[in-house]
Amino acid sequence: MLAAPFGVYLHIPFCAHRCDYCAFATWTDRAHLTDRYLAACGLEIERAVEAGMPEATTVFVGGGTPSLVAGPLLVRVLDAIPRSPGAEVTIECNPDTVTPGLLDAYAAGGVNRLSFGVQSMVPSTLAALGRTHDPANVRRCVALARAAGIPTFNLDLIYGGAGETLPDWRRTLEEALALEPPHVSAYALTVEAGTPLALDPPRHPDDDLQADEYLLATELLPAAGLEWYEISNWARPGHECRHNLLYWQQEDYLGFGCAAHSHRAGRRFWNVRTPERYLELIEAGRPAEGGSETLDAAQRAEEALVLQVRTRAGVPASTLPLEQLSELVDVRDDRVVLTVQGRLLANEVSLRLRPPPAG
Repeated sequence: MLAAPFGVYLHIPFCAHRCDYCAFATWTDRAHLTDRYLAACGLEIERAVEAGMPEATTVFVGGGTPSLVAGPLLVRVLDAIPRSPGAEVTIECNPDTVTPGLLDAYAAGGVNRLSFGVQSMVPSTLAALGRTHDPANVRRCVALARAAGIPTFNLDLIYGGAGETLPDWRRTLEEALALEPPHVSAYALTVEAGTPLALDPPRHPDDDLQADEYLLATELLPAAGLEWYEISNWARPGHECRHNLLYWQQEDYLGFGCAAHSHRAGRRFWNVRTPERYLELIEAGRPAEGGSETLDAAQRAEEALVLQVRTRAGVPASTLPLEQLSELVDVRDDRVVLTVQGRLLANEVSLRLRPPPAG
C-alpha cells in the first residue's frame, strides 16, 4: 500500500549574495551560525518524530542556498527524517556552489532530485536580476548531477528581468533545453515589497513582454517533450515535482528551520523568522512556532479551487461560469482546464470560481 502523501520542508537561510528580487527569509552574514543551526534543525525534527510525525513521501530543502552547506552536514539532518520507500528528496542548488564531492554526498544520502537556480542563460539579464553565477556553471552542474547518478533535476528560470528582450528569453530557453532537463520551472519576475527591485521602478517588469515570454515558453517547452502540469511548471512524464503537487493538493507537511511553514488538516503555522530567535527557542527546548491560522471548511474548499485551477487537473465544470470564459478554458470530462490564454489570465479566472453547494 502506498503511504499517504506527507511532506517535509527544511529551510536553509544562508546565502553568499542576496538577489535584488528576493523577499525570502535569507541572510548573507549568518554563515557563522551554520553548525548550530543545522543541529537545531535536527533537534526540531527529532522532537517531531517523537510526537508521531508520519514518514515523509517528499522532502524539499530550500532557502537561501542549501548548497552552501557542507554535503555531509546537510545529509546528517536529512537522515533524521523518517522517509517512506521511494520518497522524493530535493535540494535547491546555486550553480556556482556545486562540486563533485557535494553531489556525491547528496547521492549517498538518498537525495534523488536537484533544483538548479538558473534564472537566465544571458549574462546581462543575470546581472539585472542581481545574480552572480556564470551560465557556464549551469552546464557544468547538470553534467555533475548526471555523473553523480542523481535521477532527476529541475532548471528554475525567471523571465521579465530589466533589459531582457524576447530574443534573450528565447536564448535562455533554448540553452536550457539543450541540457535535456526532465523538469523546467519558468516564473514571471514579481516585485516584492522591501526588495532592491521594488525601490527601482525603471527595472520593474513589463506585463506585455512577460506575456509574450510566457507564450514563447508554451511553444518551446512542449516541443522539447516537457508537458505543462501547473502554470509555471513543465516536466517529462514521471518527473513532476511531487513535493509541489503535495502543496497544490492541500496535503499535510511540516516545515523545519526558521520561517518554515507547515500545514496539518487545515491549520497553517510557521516558525519565527530569524535564525537567532529560532536557535534561542530550539536550544531552550521550546517550540519555534511564531504564528498560525486555521481555515474552516468553506475556506479550504475555496483555496482548493484556486490551487487546482492552476494545474492540468483543473476544477469541476460546475465551479465556473463557462459562458463567460469561452477563450480561456477547455472542458474535459466535466472538468475545466485553462487554455494557454487562460493561463495568462489565471487570476481573472480564479475570481470567478464558485465552490459547489455543500452536500
